[in-house]
Amino acid sequence: MLDKNGIAKRIAKEVQDGYYVNLGIGIPTLVANYVREDIEVEFQSENGVLGMGPFPFEGEEDADIINAGKQTITTLPGASFFDSATSFSMIRGQHVDLTILGAMEVSENGDIANWKIPGKMVKGMGGAMDLVASAENIIVAMMHTNRAGASKLLKECSLPLTGVACVKKVVTNLAVMEVTDKGFKLLERAPGVSVEDIRNATEGTLIIEGDIPEMDF
Repeated sequence: MLDKNGIAKRIAKEVQDGYYVNLGIGIPTLVANYVREDIEVEFQSENGVLGMGPFPFEGEEDADIINAGKQTITTLPGASFFDSATSFSMIRGQHVDLTILGAMEVSENGDIANWKIPGKMVKGMGGAMDLVASAENIIVAMMHTNRAGASKLLKECSLPLTGVACVKKVVTNLAVMEVTDKGFKLLERAPGVSVEDIRNATEGTLIIEGDIPEMDF
Protein backbone atom coordinates (compact mmCIF):
# COMPACT_ATOMS: atom_id res chain seq x y z
CA MET A 1 0.00 0.00 0.00
CA LEU A 2 1.24 3.48 -0.86
CA ASP A 3 1.32 6.65 1.21
CA LYS A 4 0.75 10.08 -0.31
CA ASN A 5 4.36 10.37 -1.43
CA GLY A 6 4.16 6.94 -3.06
CA ILE A 7 1.09 8.01 -5.04
CA ALA A 8 2.92 11.14 -6.19
CA LYS A 9 6.00 9.13 -7.12
CA ARG A 10 3.93 6.77 -9.28
CA ILE A 11 2.12 9.64 -11.02
CA ALA A 12 5.47 11.27 -11.77
CA LYS A 13 6.10 8.38 -14.19
CA GLU A 14 3.22 9.71 -16.31
CA VAL A 15 4.97 13.05 -16.84
CA GLN A 16 6.77 13.23 -20.17
CA ASP A 17 9.55 15.40 -21.54
CA GLY A 18 8.33 18.82 -22.65
CA TYR A 19 5.02 18.63 -20.80
CA TYR A 20 3.29 21.63 -19.27
CA VAL A 21 1.65 20.28 -16.12
CA ASN A 22 -0.86 21.77 -13.68
CA LEU A 23 -0.69 20.43 -10.13
CA GLY A 24 -3.83 20.62 -7.99
CA ILE A 25 -3.94 21.07 -4.23
CA GLY A 26 -2.96 18.17 -1.94
CA ILE A 27 -1.19 15.03 -3.15
CA PRO A 28 -0.63 16.41 -6.68
CA THR A 29 1.72 19.11 -5.37
CA LEU A 30 4.13 16.35 -4.31
CA VAL A 31 4.60 15.14 -7.90
CA ALA A 32 7.16 17.87 -8.62
CA ASN A 33 9.49 16.20 -6.10
CA TYR A 34 9.71 12.97 -8.11
CA VAL A 35 9.95 13.89 -11.79
CA ARG A 36 12.94 12.34 -13.56
CA GLU A 37 15.98 14.60 -13.75
CA ASP A 38 16.67 13.74 -17.40
CA ILE A 39 13.47 15.40 -18.71
CA GLU A 40 12.32 19.02 -18.86
CA VAL A 41 8.88 19.78 -17.45
CA GLU A 42 7.12 23.09 -16.76
CA PHE A 43 4.81 23.00 -13.74
CA GLN A 44 2.03 25.59 -13.74
CA SER A 45 -0.04 26.81 -10.80
CA GLU A 46 -3.26 28.72 -11.44
CA ASN A 47 -2.34 31.47 -9.00
CA GLY A 48 0.16 32.64 -11.63
CA VAL A 49 3.39 30.62 -11.66
CA LEU A 50 5.06 28.75 -14.50
CA GLY A 51 8.26 26.88 -13.69
CA MET A 52 7.64 25.50 -10.19
CA GLY A 53 10.31 23.28 -8.68
CA PRO A 54 10.29 20.91 -5.69
CA PHE A 55 9.23 22.03 -2.23
CA PRO A 56 11.94 24.04 -0.43
CA PHE A 57 14.01 22.56 2.37
CA GLU A 58 13.14 23.68 5.89
CA GLY A 59 14.65 27.07 6.57
CA GLU A 60 14.92 27.96 2.89
CA GLU A 61 11.26 28.93 2.33
CA ASP A 62 10.30 32.23 0.73
CA ALA A 63 6.82 33.21 1.96
CA ASP A 64 6.23 35.30 -1.18
CA ILE A 65 6.55 32.30 -3.51
CA ILE A 66 3.56 29.99 -3.11
CA ASN A 67 1.36 27.62 -5.10
CA ALA A 68 -2.43 27.64 -5.38
CA GLY A 69 -2.68 25.80 -2.06
CA LYS A 70 -0.66 28.58 -0.35
CA GLN A 71 2.29 26.25 0.19
CA THR A 72 5.78 27.68 -0.22
CA ILE A 73 7.51 26.44 -3.36
CA THR A 74 10.74 26.81 -5.27
CA THR A 75 11.07 28.03 -8.84
CA LEU A 76 13.41 26.82 -11.55
CA PRO A 77 15.63 29.03 -13.73
CA GLY A 78 13.46 30.83 -16.27
CA ALA A 79 10.30 30.66 -14.13
CA SER A 80 7.74 33.42 -14.58
CA PHE A 81 4.97 35.03 -12.55
CA PHE A 82 1.78 36.53 -13.97
CA ASP A 83 -1.79 37.49 -13.14
CA SER A 84 -4.75 35.12 -12.87
CA ALA A 85 -6.18 36.24 -16.23
CA THR A 86 -3.03 35.06 -18.01
CA SER A 87 -2.92 31.88 -15.95
CA PHE A 88 -6.47 30.90 -16.81
CA SER A 89 -5.91 31.82 -20.45
CA MET A 90 -3.27 29.07 -20.46
CA ILE A 91 -5.73 26.62 -18.90
CA ARG A 92 -8.80 27.53 -20.96
CA GLY A 93 -6.72 27.70 -24.12
CA GLN A 94 -5.68 24.06 -23.56
CA HIS A 95 -1.98 24.86 -23.33
CA VAL A 96 -1.56 22.46 -20.38
CA ASP A 97 -0.62 18.91 -21.42
CA LEU A 98 -1.42 17.15 -18.14
CA THR A 99 -3.59 18.09 -15.16
CA ILE A 100 -3.15 16.23 -11.87
CA LEU A 101 -5.94 16.72 -9.34
CA GLY A 102 -7.08 15.39 -6.01
CA ALA A 103 -10.66 14.21 -5.60
CA MET A 104 -13.20 13.19 -3.00
CA GLU A 105 -15.01 10.92 -5.46
CA VAL A 106 -14.57 9.60 -9.00
CA SER A 107 -17.26 7.67 -10.88
CA GLU A 108 -16.71 4.74 -13.21
CA ASN A 109 -17.42 6.92 -16.24
CA GLY A 110 -14.85 9.56 -15.23
CA ASP A 111 -16.99 12.11 -13.38
CA ILE A 112 -15.09 13.93 -10.64
CA ALA A 113 -16.25 15.56 -7.39
CA ASN A 114 -13.48 17.51 -5.70
CA TRP A 115 -14.74 20.89 -4.55
CA LYS A 116 -17.62 20.71 -2.07
CA ILE A 117 -19.20 18.60 0.65
CA PRO A 118 -22.77 19.87 1.25
CA GLY A 119 -23.13 21.51 4.64
CA LYS A 120 -19.44 22.32 4.99
CA MET A 121 -18.06 25.80 4.43
CA VAL A 122 -15.83 26.25 1.38
CA LYS A 123 -14.13 29.37 0.06
CA GLY A 124 -15.10 28.54 -3.50
CA MET A 125 -14.32 26.23 -6.36
CA GLY A 126 -10.98 27.80 -7.18
CA GLY A 127 -9.61 26.70 -10.53
CA ALA A 128 -11.14 23.22 -10.44
CA MET A 129 -14.01 23.89 -12.83
CA ASP A 130 -11.76 25.51 -15.43
CA LEU A 131 -9.19 22.74 -15.18
CA VAL A 132 -11.60 19.86 -15.70
CA ALA A 133 -13.50 21.68 -18.45
CA SER A 134 -10.37 22.47 -20.45
CA ALA A 135 -7.93 19.63 -19.84
CA GLU A 136 -7.79 16.64 -22.17
CA ASN A 137 -5.53 14.55 -19.91
CA ILE A 138 -6.57 14.40 -16.25
CA ILE A 139 -5.02 12.07 -13.69
CA VAL A 140 -6.57 11.91 -10.22
CA ALA A 141 -4.46 11.30 -7.12
CA MET A 142 -6.53 10.09 -4.17
CA MET A 143 -6.98 7.57 -1.39
CA HIS A 144 -9.03 4.57 -2.52
CA THR A 145 -11.39 4.74 0.47
CA ASN A 146 -12.47 7.37 2.99
CA ARG A 147 -11.66 7.28 6.70
CA ALA A 148 -14.70 5.10 7.34
CA GLY A 149 -13.44 2.57 4.80
CA ALA A 150 -16.09 3.36 2.17
CA SER A 151 -15.03 3.39 -1.49
CA LYS A 152 -14.35 6.71 -3.22
CA LEU A 153 -14.41 5.02 -6.64
CA LEU A 154 -18.11 4.80 -7.33
CA LYS A 155 -20.73 3.86 -9.87
CA GLU A 156 -22.04 7.43 -9.53
CA CYS A 157 -20.67 10.35 -7.50
CA SER A 158 -22.82 11.38 -4.55
CA LEU A 159 -21.20 14.80 -4.09
CA PRO A 160 -21.65 17.86 -6.33
CA LEU A 161 -19.75 17.31 -9.56
CA THR A 162 -16.81 19.37 -10.71
CA GLY A 163 -16.65 17.78 -14.15
CA VAL A 164 -18.36 15.08 -16.20
CA ALA A 165 -16.60 12.15 -17.93
CA CYS A 166 -13.23 13.90 -17.87
CA VAL A 167 -10.89 11.73 -15.76
CA LYS A 168 -8.54 9.50 -17.78
CA LYS A 169 -6.62 7.71 -15.04
CA VAL A 170 -6.75 7.31 -11.24
CA VAL A 171 -3.80 6.52 -8.98
CA THR A 172 -4.66 5.57 -5.39
CA ASN A 173 -2.85 4.06 -2.44
CA LEU A 174 -3.99 0.66 -3.76
CA ALA A 175 -3.92 0.77 -7.56
CA VAL A 176 -3.50 2.43 -10.93
CA MET A 177 -6.69 2.38 -13.00
CA GLU A 178 -7.66 3.66 -16.42
CA VAL A 179 -11.18 5.05 -16.85
CA THR A 180 -12.89 3.34 -19.78
CA ASP A 181 -16.43 3.35 -21.17
CA LYS A 182 -16.98 0.08 -19.27
CA GLY A 183 -15.57 1.13 -15.90
CA PHE A 184 -12.25 1.23 -14.04
CA LYS A 185 -9.66 -0.94 -15.80
CA LEU A 186 -7.09 -2.18 -13.30
CA LEU A 187 -3.55 -1.64 -14.62
CA GLU A 188 -1.27 -2.03 -11.58
CA ARG A 189 -1.38 -3.02 -7.92
CA ALA A 190 0.43 -1.22 -5.11
CA PRO A 191 3.13 -3.31 -3.38
CA GLY A 192 1.58 -5.83 -1.00
CA VAL A 193 -1.95 -5.23 -2.29
CA SER A 194 -3.94 -8.06 -3.88
CA VAL A 195 -6.47 -7.83 -6.68
CA GLU A 196 -9.09 -8.95 -4.18
CA ASP A 197 -8.19 -6.03 -1.87
CA ILE A 198 -8.76 -3.63 -4.74
CA ARG A 199 -11.99 -5.32 -5.78
CA ASN A 200 -13.36 -5.07 -2.24
CA ALA A 201 -12.43 -1.38 -2.00
CA THR A 202 -14.02 -0.39 -5.34
CA GLU A 203 -17.76 0.22 -5.59
CA GLY A 204 -17.69 1.04 -9.30
CA THR A 205 -17.23 -1.54 -12.03
CA LEU A 206 -13.68 -2.92 -11.90
CA ILE A 207 -12.30 -4.52 -15.06
CA ILE A 208 -9.60 -7.14 -14.44
CA GLU A 209 -7.82 -8.67 -17.42
CA GLY A 210 -5.01 -11.20 -16.95
CA ASP A 211 -2.30 -10.93 -14.32
CA ILE A 212 -2.09 -7.47 -12.75
CA PRO A 213 1.53 -6.42 -12.07
CA GLU A 214 2.74 -4.56 -9.02
CA MET A 215 3.75 -0.93 -9.54
CA ASP A 216 7.33 -0.51 -10.69
CA PHE A 217 9.10 2.63 -9.53
